[in-house]
Amino acid sequence: MLHEINAAKLRVELDGITPLIWRELTVPTDWSLDKLHLVLQAAFSWTESHLHEFLIGGLRFGDPELLYHDFDDQKVFDSSEVRLSDFVKQDCGFVYIYDFGDHWQHKITVVDWLALDPVPKHAQCVAGARATPPEDVGGTFGYEMFLEAISDPDHDENADQLYWAGGYFDPDWFDLDLINKDLRNTFRANVRRRLHQPKPKKTGKQ
Repeated sequence: MLHEINAAKLRVELDGITPLIWRELTVPTDWSLDKLHLVLQAAFSWTESHLHEFLIGGLRFGDPELLYHDFDDQKVFDSSEVRLSDFVKQDCGFVYIYDFGDHWQHKITVVDWLALDPVPKHAQCVAGARATPPEDVGGTFGYEMFLEAISDPDHDENADQLYWAGGYFDPDWFDLDLINKDLRNTFRANVRRRLHQPKPKKTGKQ
């Protein structure tokens, strides 16, 4: 019987937006924080276009060459050398920050440490809700302004904002199958990342 912990169930919430945008993920514990970064990019449909870092137990984790001279002189630990298994049973807070301009802060809670058979080969999203804001929208305040513009056909920026977002955006969109497809492709070479939310398929006679 398998008893060794080999996966973590993570609850990830995007701070500062109501209603809540969240994902619940199952991730192998032998993966580095570098890999977890790519998992979070896929789960939230980010495009990996900006810097990121993890804040765990008061310490910073990321790419030391990119982050060391940013913000302050606090040491940055190499996220490629740290694994989720290093934090098993520890009571520490996980924060993932993506895009230091828009400052998308993700609160990560370990729901459970798991012993799965077979050992998972990739991350899986088991639940979630709502769409991630568009890249470079301007943080939480910019996202509020964006939603206001696209929801009002008479708004001065309605057409421009919709065009910028790819012609369509539904804040309630969440497609579990599509997100899991993205997660399965996370580490493939030259993987394409969607720049815009997929448009709904047309139904009925045209």
